[in-house]
Amino acid sequence: MSVIAGVHPVREALRAGHALDHVLIAKGAGGVKLREIIELCRQQGVAVRFEPRDALDRASRHAVHQGVVAFGSSPRRAPVPDVLDRARCVLLLDGVEDPHNLGAIIRTAHAAGADAVLAPDRRAAGITETVIKASAGAIEHLPVLRISNVRQEMQNLKKRNFWIYGLDERGTEDYDKTVYTPPTAFVLGGEGKGLHEHVRKDCDFLVRIPMAGAIASLNVSVAAGVVLFEWRRRQRL
Repeated sequence: MSVIAGVHPVREALRAGHALDHVLIAKGAGGVKLREIIELCRQQGVAVRFEPRDALDRASRHAVHQGVVAFGSSPRRAPVPDVLDRARCVLLLDGVEDPHNLGAIIRTAHAAGADAVLAPDRRAAGITETVIKASAGAIEHLPVLRISNVRQEMQNLKKRNFWIYGLDERGTEDYDKTVYTPPTAFVLGGEGKGLHEHVRKDCDFLVRIPMAGAIASLNVSVAAGVVLFEWRRRQRL
């Protein structure tokens, strides 16, 4: 049974129709957002229990829960082919291990209008309570697909006519001058390591974000936001 902690993640899980068993509300907690959660639970037949705040601390493993913790099945996942058949833009993660980064990337991808995030099963962050919390509920609306091998998935995407854009500080093209041909796949490397060499070689284009300061690159979730919102801007022209 999964645990979802925090006002935004729980509210978005309810809005998305996520199957919840019950919701805990801290005794004495109040506010418009908590009242909305209680009303959504009532509408969907989800049991609500009011318990002392220390009970919520234990249930959420001392995560920041803001007075609400929900229990339910793992987030629903659509089959990979079903998602890719209609996708215009996807993110492929090459070894992102920090759950906070994964959650932030999912949140950013959903906000920018991407259709899915693809992440490997091994040597990468899994879908944990921390990821769900960091996504601020976006994981309930955006498919996060687990894949077995990044390079194999790149070849699968190419067979589906995707153009592959690797984000790399050694790239030869600036992100704001690159033509993004649809359907588009952005490949993001892991913290500190960037893209693996064999993954870099399989990309159609290597795109960089020029830095004005002494730091060579951005945090992977921030870099994802920069490139994705440039892609989104192009779609709206």
